Amino acid sequence: MKRRTFLKAVSGAVGAGAIGVAPATLGQQTRPDTGEESAAGLPRRELGRTGEKISVVGFPGLALVHYDQDECTAGLHSAFDRGLNYFDVAPAYGRGVCETKMGIGLQGLDRSKYFLSCKTKMRDKDGARKELETSLKSLKTDRFDLYQLHALRHPEEVKEALGPGGAMETILKAKEEGKVRFIGFSAHTTKAALAAMNGFRFDTVMFPINFVEHFLMGFGKAVTELAAEQGAGVIAIKAMSRGAWPTDMKRTRKWWYRSVEEEDEVELAYRFTLSQKNVVTGIPPSFLDLLDKAIEATRAVQPITDTEMDQARKLAETCQSIFRREEEQVASGSRRTSPVWIGSPHECCPGYYA
Repeated sequence: MKRRTFLKAVSGAVGAGAIGVAPATLGQQTRPDTGEESAAGLPRRELGRTGEKISVVGFPGLALVHYDQDECTAGLHSAFDRGLNYFDVAPAYGRGVCETKMGIGLQGLDRSKYFLSCKTKMRDKDGARKELETSLKSLKTDRFDLYQLHALRHPEEVKEALGPGGAMETILKAKEEGKVRFIGFSAHTTKAALAAMNGFRFDTVMFPINFVEHFLMGFGKAVTELAAEQGAGVIAIKAMSRGAWPTDMKRTRKWWYRSVEEEDEVELAYRFTLSQKNVVTGIPPSFLDLLDKAIEATRAVQPITDTEMDQARKLAETCQSIFRREEEQVASGSRRTSPVWIGSPHECCPGYYA
C-alpha cells in the first residue's frame, strides 16, 4: 500500500468525533528533530544525558537466531554502512548464539564507530559477573557501551537486583573496571520500570513504546514521562508491533506478535514512537528484512502530526494488545504469567517475550 493510499484510507475513517487525544495534547507529545546528526542519511539522536549519539534505528540482536553466519555478518555490515551504529544483544537471545554471531559479524568494523549494548538476566552479583564476562568474550570486545538489567517484570526483581549482593554490584564494579560505560535496564511492565527508575539513576530505559499499546491502554506514557524528568534516554522496543495475531489470521512469520510491514505503516509506526518523550531509538522486530524497512522509513523521519496521530489511533483500534495481560497481572500483585509463544528463542522469559 502506497503512502497516499494508506493515508486516504485511514483518514477517511477519522472524523471530527474520533475518540482519543485532543489536538492540544497531541502537540505536547511530539518532539522536534532539531539538532539531530545523521550518518549515511540515517538520523542520530543524543542518548539522554550520556552525550552519545546513536541511530534512530537499533540493530535487533535476536534477529541473528534466524540466519547463518554469512547472512548475519552481511546484515550487520549492511546496517552499519547505512548509518546504523547502535547494536543490541543479550545472552538470553538464542542461549548465547546471537552474541557469538554478532561478535564474529562485527569484526572488521571500527569499534570506536559503533555503540554496543548488552544485558544480563541475572539478578545476583555472581550470576551477573559470569554473564558479563562470557558476553565480553563472545562479542570479542573489552567493553560494553551500555549494560542493562534484562526483562524486568516484577518490582521484586528490581529489589533483588539493586539490593545487597544484587546484579547492580557487579555492574558498578564493571564500570570502575572500564568494562561498562553506561547503565540501563529493560522492562515489560510499568510497575517494574517505575520501581527501577525510582531505585537507581539509570542512564537509559528500554521499554515497549508503540502506537497500538499507547492508544489501547496508555502503555509507556508514565515511563517516558519519568525518563524525561530524570534525563534518561528511552530505547523503544516493539516499535513496529501491530499487536497480537488475530485468532482467525494465518501467521505469515514465526513470531509471537504481528508487525507492521507495509512501507506506509512502518513509517507511521516509527514516526509515532520517535515522537514520544525522550525516545532516542526504536528497535524493530527480529528479522533482517524488517530492519531494512525500518532504516528506509526513518531516513527522513519528522515529528508526527496531529492528523497522523489520529490515523495511528484508528489503526490501533483494529489491533489487540500484547502487553495488557501481564501489565494487569503485575499491577494486581500477581506473579503468574501465561506463555504467548512456547517456542520462543528468548531464554530470559521462556515462552513469553522475544
